[in-house]
Amino acid sequence: MYFDLNYVIEQVGKEKGIPKEIIVETLEEAVLSASKKKFGAHLDLEAHYNPEVGEIEIFRFKTVVEEVEDPDMEIAITDAKEHDPECLIGDSIGIKMDTSSLGRIAAQTAKQVIMQKVRNAESDVIYNEYKDKKGEIVTGVIQRLEKNHYVVNLGKTEAILSFKEVIPSESYRRRDRVKGYILDVEKTQRGCTILLSRTHPGFLVKLFEIEVPEIQEGIIKVVGAAREPGERAKIAVYSQDPSIDPIGACVGVKGSRVQAVVQELKGEKIDIIPWTKDPAKFVCNALAPARVSKVYINEEEHAMEIIVHDDQLSLAIGKKGQNVRLASRLTGWKTDIKSETEVEKTSRKVIDDLTTNLQVNEILARILFDEYLRDVRDIIRLSPEELNKITSISIEDCARIIENAKVIAANLESAEAADRDAAQAANLESTEAADLEPAQKGEEGEATEGIALP
Repeated sequence: MYFDLNYVIEQVGKEKGIPKEIIVETLEEAVLSASKKKFGAHLDLEAHYNPEVGEIEIFRFKTVVEEVEDPDMEIAITDAKEHDPECLIGDSIGIKMDTSSLGRIAAQTAKQVIMQKVRNAESDVIYNEYKDKKGEIVTGVIQRLEKNHYVVNLGKTEAILSFKEVIPSESYRRRDRVKGYILDVEKTQRGCTILLSRTHPGFLVKLFEIEVPEIQEGIIKVVGAAREPGERAKIAVYSQDPSIDPIGACVGVKGSRVQAVVQELKGEKIDIIPWTKDPAKFVCNALAPARVSKVYINEEEHAMEIIVHDDQLSLAIGKKGQNVRLASRLTGWKTDIKSETEVEKTSRKVIDDLTTNLQVNEILARILFDEYLRDVRDIIRLSPEELNKITSISIEDCARIIENAKVIAANLESAEAADRDAAQAANLESTEAADLEPAQKGEEGEATEGIALP
């Protein structure tokens, strides 16, 4: 029935990358399904591949009995002896069937089962191959454009490059070559779906890894990256070898390495930032090219207040806030940038309030301000010993400052509570007035209806 089936199995296995065992199992299942459709699903049939003759053989199993009551499931011992002279009553004997009579419908059924199984097996092979490549760069050819994505031919399979994952200034045509970052590999009922991206920060990191041998060797580490695709990006690096400059290695001779990355990203400007363990210094590096004057750290809120010279403010913030936004993403710290003039105006009032309320001198008030203790509610959370470590004044003076802060905090809470009560009373009055208005209008309407018009 099947000519050169061994050759077909080998060729399909090579072309699709599917193991021989899976192809054989698929063929057996397909022929068995077709046979049951032809001869009857109630029969006890089994399919086996015979590599010697290159054929899928179908065996019909019957129980050996003395007297046949069910011809479909039983066979007389005299007839069974013709197939197996050593069989006994109660044995199950397999009789090879002639499958040459399988019709067009049965053949179509077999074809459908084979195609589905091959697709599933091919999908499993592709998934197993690409699932470990997540986060790597692949190169493909644009095969076609669909409603909201490109279909990219990777050779053995296809991938999807969504329009959202393409750099805004880019557009591709059919047969264009394109590099993409494997964002995800999904296994669905329809098969394996590979999602690509050209806007992910990981794409930038992998491009540098390709261009900079020191990154591939692990001498230079990439700590993180932040991008606004097609416009600007920041990448943080550091060297494990003190003799190697991480910035110089990433830039390359005459900027050759970084220019190769910029060219792939369609002119995206890239800032290469030296990483350091000191978070304040790292944030200052990330805000380059702006120069930072002071940094106030708020550990609780994981935030920093960055102070710069007046002429550096626009440079630190960047066009439409781009520079500070990228620096914040890269470092993971919330950053609030202010000019020295702006800070002096706001700090003056806070320091004056601290001096008056806590009855301390200006130097001590400025120390509290610099330590982010700018509200009495922050000070009352401290113990005298903790405040002593910050200010270096005596424990007794620290206790007195905290007691003063508690009194002021209590007064503030009382004033806020009074304001809330007044606001609630005002809201209640306005609500009652609003409810009263429709009632008055209704009374007027009823009186009008009772007047006899001429």
